[in-house]
Amino acid sequence: MQTLTQIRDGLAAGDFSSVEITRDLLDRIAATDGALNAYITVTEAQALQQAEAADRDRAAGNAGPLNGLPLAIKDIFCTDGVRTSCASRMLDNFIAPYDATVIARLRDAGSVMLGKTNMDEFAMGSSNESSHYGPARNPWDRDRVPGGSSGGSAVAVAAGMAPAALGTDTGGSIRQPAAFCGITGLKPTYGRVSRYGMIAYASSLDQGGPMARSAEDCALLLQGIAGFDERDSTSIDREVPDYGARLDDGIDGLRIGLPKQYFAAGLDDGVARVIDAAIDEYRRLGAEVIEVDLPNSGIAIPAYYVVAMAECSSNLSRFDGVRFGHRCDDPKDLEDLYKRSRAEGFGDEVKRRILIGTYALSAGYYDAYYLKAQKLRRLISNDFQSAFERVDLIAGPTTPTPAFPLGDNRDDPVAMYLQDIYTISVNLAGLPAISLPAGFSDGLPVGLQLIGNYFDEARLLNAAHRFQQATDWHLRQPEVTA
Repeated sequence: MQTLTQIRDGLAAGDFSSVEITRDLLDRIAATDGALNAYITVTEAQALQQAEAADRDRAAGNAGPLNGLPLAIKDIFCTDGVRTSCASRMLDNFIAPYDATVIARLRDAGSVMLGKTNMDEFAMGSSNESSHYGPARNPWDRDRVPGGSSGGSAVAVAAGMAPAALGTDTGGSIRQPAAFCGITGLKPTYGRVSRYGMIAYASSLDQGGPMARSAEDCALLLQGIAGFDERDSTSIDREVPDYGARLDDGIDGLRIGLPKQYFAAGLDDGVARVIDAAIDEYRRLGAEVIEVDLPNSGIAIPAYYVVAMAECSSNLSRFDGVRFGHRCDDPKDLEDLYKRSRAEGFGDEVKRRILIGTYALSAGYYDAYYLKAQKLRRLISNDFQSAFERVDLIAGPTTPTPAFPLGDNRDDPVAMYLQDIYTISVNLAGLPAISLPAGFSDGLPVGLQLIGNYFDEARLLNAAHRFQQATDWHLRQPEVTA
């Protein structure tokens, strides 16, 4: 399977057309997705129309920066005229009446949408098992999870059903599935990519970003979606740099911090060996490795789950059976309409988070839980800023283990939440981070996480790209059969 950059270059050289590459990918989806469940909706007719339009634009000399490039889109981004379900029964019948900003930017740049990908319901989960449409399956081992919540996007890229995809990251939901599936995933700085039209889970944490085979591909896709949006009150009005311009710069003298807290108890031995080898590779490339301290990282999970659940409780109150989404049959009165529509429309994990969030925001508990969690969030952010006074990037494992078997943690929410132990702090602080393939443990991919300072995506992409020039882990692909 060609990378996104290779497809771009092949289209420019006239080696093939967008229609040809799109048809090839649609055929592959038809042949393999039945076993992997990466897609909720495949937009075949629309994809071919967009590919034909891209070929016409190229012939006329009007090719956009992403002209003819096929992409998969997480089913959390509103897409005009296409079902946008958030993998929930609640929105199973919802046809979005407008495009999210990132969808409009991708369309204007000439890209082709292959379809909408599977995910944890309303992005709540770390395994893709809470989806109303059933779990996506890891192409390296179909009995294991692909990670979540952007599991379908990761599977689509890893299995060659899309060269790149959009995901969202609230507590690791781009980076964790990227690590589990052996691809590259970038969570940008909070506010770098518009959230308008991205159905909200936790508004102060959610951020959309690219998932692809390589850092070079992520740079290309980020270039197309980043930038200020006046319709998003959290969007940052800041110039977007050329993310591809610095990819090949040397990293001699780059200061990489290793938090001692990321290499303590709980880290799988096989994952630790892979990460140690990856850090040694950075030393060979000229980087300086420095131990740093993130003393409050241990409180990240409780702080995150109070904040995220409180915000999800607020955001999901709009799904009440009145304006859109699932509505129960024959309600007796308004209260019955609310209760049964929500009880029938939401899955167990979503209900759990709404209940906890509502409790944390209730009178008498707001100060004890939500306000305290926000104070802890500030301490975590301060830790990162202290570390960045000494280093340029922070490195460590993306996940504590490789992909775990389907069903293993489904009845143990706390064990599931601990899968995000190394990623959650980044979202609480609003920082950018990238996960890149670094090796294998027992035949399963392992991801290396690099964390940057605010708006330092170019440095992250450069460091990841240089690693990928020196290694071939990102080029390894699973054997996928129907």
